[in-house]
Amino acid sequence: MYSQSLPSSSQFKSWRWWLMICAFTFFILAGQAAATLLGRFYYNQGGKSLWMSTIVQSCGSPLLLLPVALLFPLTSSSQIARPPAAKTAAIYVVLGILIAGDNLMYSYGLLYLPVSTYSLVCATQLAFNALFSYFFNSQKFTPFIFNSIILLTLAAALLGVRSDGNSSVSNKYPIGFALTICASATFSLTLSLMQLSFQKVLKNETFAVVLEMIVWTNFVASAASVAGLFASGEWSGIHLEFAEFEKGRLSYVMTLVWIAVSWAVYSVGAVGLIYAVSSLFANVIATLALPLVPVFAVVFFHDRMDGVKVVALLIAFLGFVNYVYQHYLDDSKAKSIERGEDL
Repeated sequence: MYSQSLPSSSQFKSWRWWLMICAFTFFILAGQAAATLLGRFYYNQGGKSLWMSTIVQSCGSPLLLLPVALLFPLTSSSQIARPPAAKTAAIYVVLGILIAGDNLMYSYGLLYLPVSTYSLVCATQLAFNALFSYFFNSQKFTPFIFNSIILLTLAAALLGVRSDGNSSVSNKYPIGFALTICASATFSLTLSLMQLSFQKVLKNETFAVVLEMIVWTNFVASAASVAGLFASGEWSGIHLEFAEFEKGRLSYVMTLVWIAVSWAVYSVGAVGLIYAVSSLFANVIATLALPLVPVFAVVFFHDRMDGVKVVALLIAFLGFVNYVYQHYLDDSKAKSIERGEDL
């Protein structure tokens, strides 16, 4: 493997650094939006396998190795201190199983909720991220963080007290809502545990270590999902699902392939932002993509964007703004301290 140390503060002034951040941000926004919409398309056209939907969320991660490697001038990492292999493997296995369970809950949520509602509920991951970061990563609660949690919780509550009468699965709405909330919480927990692993065990957050973490945890998640596919018996219905897909067999294959590719593109952006800025910032950008999906859902799937969803979207956006502003204040404070030390 290869590595490069984290960017110095001088790189924050470089237009190339900002261009790189914009590129990674685009990868996250485009990858997550496309993967979510394609996941809904898979169900709408006759896809039924929850485990297949879960597998494609993680199996494309090896695709990020080449494009991400080409984006960085890499140097040897032979001098990087490594923890015992058994300890590192245990971290990858535990986090990988968490990711597999998280992806499965997201699959249930996307099946049982309109895609617009699903995306808005997923925005609660920022509130959960603040809570878990407080307990695991020494994140301080500030008025803006507190406002963000309240607003995002309120947005989710507005959606939670109603179901969409136009949805063919409205009787499963409570299950989908609950599992999507649990998935958002698990996603944020996984991020915090990754950050804790970097700080306490791996004690390194170079490009190589971040890349290895994402690739190996997703490999474990894929293996666990494949095991779930066979253990659940869903594998026996894949051939029928393939044959009866409304848009045809080629469309079935390409839908799954592009879902995997979209999540891989998302992973490229996530790896880049974790490496160049922080895992917290990567989560903030990922949450920014969520309000975009309902707009596309109205266009492509004719989801009903009623008054409750519009209000929930605006409240979630305000919660996001509070969270980003706190991140901006923290970053400004850190730069001021660093300038003071330089002086």
